[in-house]
Amino acid sequence: MPSFSELGLGEKVLKAVAALGFQQPTPIQQQAIPLLLSETTDLVALAQTGTGKTAAFGLPLINRLDFSGRDPQALVLAPTRELCVQISNDLAKFAQFEHGANIVPVYGGASISTQIRAIKQGAHIIVATPGRLIDMIGRKAIRLNNINVVVLDEADEMLNMGFQEDIEEILSHTPEEKNTWLFSATMPSEIRNIAEQFMRNPQELVMGRQNDAADNLEHHYYVIHERDRYPALKRLLDASPELFAVVFCRTKMDTQKVAEQLIRDGYNADALHGDLSQQQRDKVMDRYRQRSLQVLVATDVAARGIDVSDITHVIHYHLPDEIENYTHRSGRTARAGKSGLSLSLVNIREQDKIRQIERKLKRKFHLTRIPDALEIGEQQLLHFVHKIRSVEVNEKGISKYLAPVFEELQELDKEALIKRIVSLEFNRFLDYYRNAQDLNVDLAHQGRQSSERYPSRGPRMFISLGSVDGLDKGGMLGYVLDVTGLNKTCVGRIEIKPVYAFIEFENDEQIEVALNAFRGEVFKGRNVRVDRAEGSGGGKSSSGGKGGYSGKKGGFGDKKGGFGDKKGGFGDKKGGFSGKKSFSDRGGKKDFNSRDKKERRRY
Repeated sequence: MPSFSELGLGEKVLKAVAALGFQQPTPIQQQAIPLLLSETTDLVALAQTGTGKTAAFGLPLINRLDFSGRDPQALVLAPTRELCVQISNDLAKFAQFEHGANIVPVYGGASISTQIRAIKQGAHIIVATPGRLIDMIGRKAIRLNNINVVVLDEADEMLNMGFQEDIEEILSHTPEEKNTWLFSATMPSEIRNIAEQFMRNPQELVMGRQNDAADNLEHHYYVIHERDRYPALKRLLDASPELFAVVFCRTKMDTQKVAEQLIRDGYNADALHGDLSQQQRDKVMDRYRQRSLQVLVATDVAARGIDVSDITHVIHYHLPDEIENYTHRSGRTARAGKSGLSLSLVNIREQDKIRQIERKLKRKFHLTRIPDALEIGEQQLLHFVHKIRSVEVNEKGISKYLAPVFEELQELDKEALIKRIVSLEFNRFLDYYRNAQDLNVDLAHQGRQSSERYPSRGPRMFISLGSVDGLDKGGMLGYVLDVTGLNKTCVGRIEIKPVYAFIEFENDEQIEVALNAFRGEVFKGRNVRVDRAEGSGGGKSSSGGKGGYSGKKGGFGDKKGGFGDKKGGFGDKKGGFSGKKSFSDRGGKKDFNSRDKKERRRY
């Protein structure tokens, strides 16, 4: 294995490497650094988080720049504020022995006038989020005509957040004669398009398999009822008293709610999401890095750029909508060769999603049981004994209390004293969970339990959207609630088919509200057709038989006006839809990539 000194880095950069305590370059650093020291190389590198990507581009970047001038020579784009700040800090460390080196972070949520002044005073490297940089370009507060190197870090995540137009706009303001280095965990077609449009014969590095997960990362999942999601989370935390974890929720509202519940229940936890101010986010992250927090509850977007060592657990309170996000989440742990655990809480109907992630990652997920009172008590007891053994005794502070303590306990020998201390701690958790129910779903009787727990409640609505429209059950639920304004409790089972779906409602009044709300509704340029599905509430069967669902006009499967008829059918040239992105459970009507720029620039 080559050392850093054998990779071609200069004396000052090597001095910084030594000061930072870096021992041996990681695989991505071994491959990328010699390539990037060349002045003619464009690069597309696929590597997971935690593999040392920042140093892989940061060290050769510092090595190549001339710090005697004042104009920006390098631009690094990152998807979030946290990652922007983290990269800036790392680059400053790499350049600590370069006289006059100036790295300026540019991101939303902070004073733009302060950032403009910092750039005017001289900035050799600008590390920016796309939205804020576009604002500066629009104000003519920044010039990119002397940029020699552009780095796109976490490029796939920037595209997922809807920054593709911004990235293309920014790159159009940079010189054609420059190097572009693109780092990503996955390679969607949009990244390939950027490489073809803005890069010149780029070298490609692939570290591990695309969408792969770390080999030293274990994946476990727990099947629970939806109502038991939070109690199950508490038991996972209690069963691992020494954990240092990130808990991922799907929405900002859930993130804040779960964090507040954990705080009320006595856990060292806090929330990280996009509704927090930059000052609040910095405060939360500082506490987490200093381990004043044991549990960070975060959204996918807010957690990008978290570079905290020794995270032991990633807990998926909700599974992400996209499999790639599962890989990004899990990459918070098992970094730098260390082991980690990725734990997923799923309800009965989400087991298929676990199978999909398994196939995509080519990793086995272990079905595991939520621990019971005895298991939790055992782990807490061992943790307590370890604390007793390792505690630093404050002789001066406790000296005045020792005499009455010794007098009270003098009749107890060592064994009896240990038994009593142990019993106090063990009984505390045993009593807490004594009457707690088993939260695990009995999968051996899943079919029966599912029918008992989710009985047919009422009428069903046919809708001319399905899985090929990018909608899963969660996405369909969010879409229906957004259009109808109904409460989540009004909607029962959702049956998703490739080009249509059935949605169950509690009563006739609610389905009439839904039918009326969907009149004239358009989804991605195509009229949405809904109808009452016969076969629920005493009507004829709406599925099965030869014709399947057969609404009044052009029902699915009827011969004359079938769902694929030329004028309004699914897939016709003018109105057809073949979108990829699903809706989130927030119920937003817009596709995630079409989020308006004002919202995106908050990151």
